[in-house]
Amino acid sequence: MKYTTLPNTNTKVSKICLGTMTWGNQNTEAEGHAQMDYAFDQGVNFFDTAEMYPVPASPETQGRTSKIIGSWFKKTGNREKIILASKIVGRPSDYTAHIRTTGLSLNAITLALDAELKRLQTDYIDLYQIHWPERLTNTFGVRDYKHDPDDSWKDNFNEVLQGLEAMIKAGKIRHIGMSNEKAWGAMRYMEESKAHDLPRMITIQNAYSLINRVFEGDMAEVSLRENIGLLAYSPMAFGVLSGKYIKGTAEADARLTLFPRFARYSSKQSTEATRRYLKIAEDNNLTLAQMSLAFVNQQPFLTSNIIGATKMEQLKENIGSINVILNEEILDQINAVHAEIPNPAP
Repeated sequence: MKYTTLPNTNTKVSKICLGTMTWGNQNTEAEGHAQMDYAFDQGVNFFDTAEMYPVPASPETQGRTSKIIGSWFKKTGNREKIILASKIVGRPSDYTAHIRTTGLSLNAITLALDAELKRLQTDYIDLYQIHWPERLTNTFGVRDYKHDPDDSWKDNFNEVLQGLEAMIKAGKIRHIGMSNEKAWGAMRYMEESKAHDLPRMITIQNAYSLINRVFEGDMAEVSLRENIGLLAYSPMAFGVLSGKYIKGTAEADARLTLFPRFARYSSKQSTEATRRYLKIAEDNNLTLAQMSLAFVNQQPFLTSNIIGATKMEQLKENIGSINVILNEEILDQINAVHAEIPNPAP
């Protein structure tokens, strides 16, 4: 395994982070435990979850993923050996109304965090993240920002940071981060932290993959100049970058087979780009999964690459990508495809 540190800290984390959002829906508790056992044995010390998980979010399943992690901690006694990240839902929506209909007030943060700590069977979370912005902006596959003058959101960056600071002082969280955030929001958090001596956002968890390199725009500069590490999610684009949907080898329980509404990475352009990337991988004796993950692993703004799997063989291949190094010739071929079909999945 290879390791980095969470920016502005001495906390060492594996460059591969174990994503968990299928546990409690597509995966059983026993399967979740087996994945954690294997990942831990391979040197993975960084796990990511969220109060909303598993996905798709529902009142019946909400919180199951964290409970599975909590029961593993209790069984193995490994809590102190793991850097644990979780997330609090952002702006209220129909999708998360069963969790919370209030915003990110101190009371909401306190209640959410206490409930999550109970599920996880721990006293603290190493990295607590805002799952998505409260303001209306272009997140979750929306390509362009379109301003809504009727958005009722009021600038509350300072209030959110004060609420998170209270939880740090209470010993319930150690560090804080963003997720699905944009350059403006990231810099507003930086501005408030610097101007008012408030805790600093140290990471940003955004989508990043061969078919979604939007982060390389404004956010890459913000990341490198402000030292905010990327935790890349969906590096496999919901399994699209395994090539199984193109090859017709996807099983009946594959994510996009079970949940076709998750079509963020399935456009005509994304499919064509994936075909081209598959050929590059095969011409270089790599699997598309290995090449896709290795590409993410090599980025200078990356702190950790969040992989997820429903099958153990997928998990082994994903973790094994840490040992794959793409040479300049392969990177040139990848960039040639990107130049012709840039960011087909925003």
